[in-house]
Amino acid sequence: MRRYKIFMTAVAMLVVAASCKEGKAPEPYGPLPTAAQLEWQKMEYYMFVHFGPNTFTDSEWGTGEEDPDVFAPTALDCNQWARIAREAGMKGIIITAKHHDGFCLWPSKYSRHTVAQSAWRDGQGDVLRELSDACARYGLKFGVYISPWDRNHPAYGTEQYNEVFAGTISEVLSEYGDVFELWFDGADDRQGDAPSTYRWKYFNATATTIQPDVVIFSDVGPGCRWVGNERGYAGETNWSRLDVNGFAPGRLSPSWDTLNTGNVHGSRWLPAEADVSIRPGWFYSPSTDDRLKTVDELMDIYYASVGRNANLLLNVPPDRSGRISPVDSARLMEFRDAREEAFHADYAKMSRALSESVRRNSPRYAASNAVDGRYSTYWATDDSVTSASFTVYFRRDREVSAVMMQEYIPLGQRVKAFSVECKLADTGEWKEVCRGTTIGYKRIMRFPAVKASEVRFNILDAYASPLINNVAIY
Repeated sequence: MRRYKIFMTAVAMLVVAASCKEGKAPEPYGPLPTAAQLEWQKMEYYMFVHFGPNTFTDSEWGTGEEDPDVFAPTALDCNQWARIAREAGMKGIIITAKHHDGFCLWPSKYSRHTVAQSAWRDGQGDVLRELSDACARYGLKFGVYISPWDRNHPAYGTEQYNEVFAGTISEVLSEYGDVFELWFDGADDRQGDAPSTYRWKYFNATATTIQPDVVIFSDVGPGCRWVGNERGYAGETNWSRLDVNGFAPGRLSPSWDTLNTGNVHGSRWLPAEADVSIRPGWFYSPSTDDRLKTVDELMDIYYASVGRNANLLLNVPPDRSGRISPVDSARLMEFRDAREEAFHADYAKMSRALSESVRRNSPRYAASNAVDGRYSTYWATDDSVTSASFTVYFRRDREVSAVMMQEYIPLGQRVKAFSVECKLADTGEWKEVCRGTTIGYKRIMRFPAVKASEVRFNILDAYASPLINNVAIY
């Protein structure tokens, strides 16, 4: 027994010694993402679907006076939408369940302007049910856009409408399974005083009471924020933080420039979502069949959204049959192929990475963690060190033209300036190939191709010890 006690004491001492050597993990910095926000950020790219009476009237904003019978898809196929989205590399679909015209794509008991009042499927149709089921079938997440503006409902602009709209939210979030994102815009009747009647806190509370993990989109969240434009471009500096006190969606939102870049010391974690349409308009029009964004344009958007710490919500509107047009589908696959070609070979993977600045000189925080492909491990410096570098060594010379970096955002966004250098294979000289400000969840930088033997990642400045959990070199 005495020998056993001596042995266990020795083991305990070794554990304590190891713990002291590794040191305390870095303290969180600033506001942090919730688990739901982190999982949302990891989705990166998903589909927006604008579909409704506007599809059939060739308009962008309906009047609310349309005959419900105008909604008449001849071959609605939500399985086709989901299949195309999955094949395109998307992780989910958000549909305009109710646009500004007030028409509901499900048989809502809170409206008399719905699919139930249309002749489509004898008033028994339900687009949300079909899409929710299709998303589940194809392994996609399901989201809904519900406009607060309603140009049809007789109660709109009154206090009573708040109850109607809250009921609408409750209905959708209770009856159609898990909803990963609830999309609010700030649209309103700008000739009236309706904006003052919107009870946003009430709407948000209604949603999160039913589905606590739903990420709510608006100009000011509370789950994620609008990027400030409809071109799909986040700011080259993009903080996942925003000040929201005194602001609200719509006319009371922060400036578009602020939404584009976030607030460097913002009080809330509110990452950006970049929304853009593959066509000139949000709803399908036969006149735009030959005006889709090119693959090069879509790649530029990808680098300016996902590559700048934002998620990309790409609108692909179904045509009047209720199917995604072949030209849209083909363009999505071309876009997928272009991304695969750009990112198929990660030269950092399985390469050696070293740094002279490692927290407590512990393997727990070594530079090798940045190339191990695991999200939960990271390179870190001591608390007092806010500028440092690590180098990735290739086994043989490589031609490189892009890099990707990720911060370990569960402990906050920290980096405010970085650069990347390549050691040229032919001369042995170091050449700076790119420089930027924020990193956040993900930053991708392109540059003219160089042949390199090593790549050095420099954190030039940070608000706290930098935590880099992943890099890639293409």
